[in-house]
Amino acid sequence: MKSILSPILLLFTFLSFAQTKVLSWNIENFGKSKSEIELDYIAKKIALYDIIAIQEVVAGYGGAQTVAKLAALLNEKGTKWEYTISDPTTSSSYKTERYAFLWKTNKIKLKSKPWLEQKYSLAIDREPYFATFEINKKTITLVNFHAITQKKQPETEIKYFKFLPDEYPNLNLVFLGDFNCPEKHTVFNPLKKMGYVSVLKNQKTTLKQKCKNNICLASEFDNIFFKASSLKTLNSGVIKFYEDFDSLQNARRVSDHIPIWFEFSLN
Repeated sequence: MKSILSPILLLFTFLSFAQTKVLSWNIENFGKSKSEIELDYIAKKIALYDIIAIQEVVAGYGGAQTVAKLAALLNEKGTKWEYTISDPTTSSSYKTERYAFLWKTNKIKLKSKPWLEQKYSLAIDREPYFATFEINKKTITLVNFHAITQKKQPETEIKYFKFLPDEYPNLNLVFLGDFNCPEKHTVFNPLKKMGYVSVLKNQKTTLKQKCKNNICLASEFDNIFFKASSLKTLNSGVIKFYEDFDSLQNARRVSDHIPIWFEFSLN
């Protein structure tokens, strides 16, 4: 029996390390306004994932400190986590913010210093934050992004993303975050023609002010785009965290967006 179980356990261990779960979450006003209870709740919701991408980290005092607190809470749960926080976005005339990544060190390595992309910073209010990670000796570069609001026409920013794969031909780019724009919008067509696909389709990710007829989600804004030839998607979804609360008002104290995620193995 022992000789049978050992290979099975080895295979299970190998598969668990070959598969990676990435979660992206626009956590509204992520900074000192989040209470200890809310932070602990967020930590519990994301602890099962391997890499976390956060949008809307407060640029001023409290934002970076709150990311550090979240990492400390995750470390208390038995797995070692590290994190990186961007500088405040520089080109914004609208609303400057930071981005953050957190990752489990037993599975993921940060390959090089992350950066805010400056190439199209005159055209993109909150320039995306790039970070390259090594997973099982293969690499992936996550492009963390928070677009301007729908009223300000986010497609005027997203249209520049089609140039980024050629700008970085040696990087396996995955675009993720809050695009304030549904994946069916024609602005994503150039990426799709390059072989990029979206993790979510027809999936609303923002909270309404109030549920109506048990419908609590409003808009298809958050998504993940990856090149189909570069990785294999094993699973994906959203976390309807608001179902843990007695009202949407209380849920919205955590965020007005729900987390999105996907599980993959690199080709």
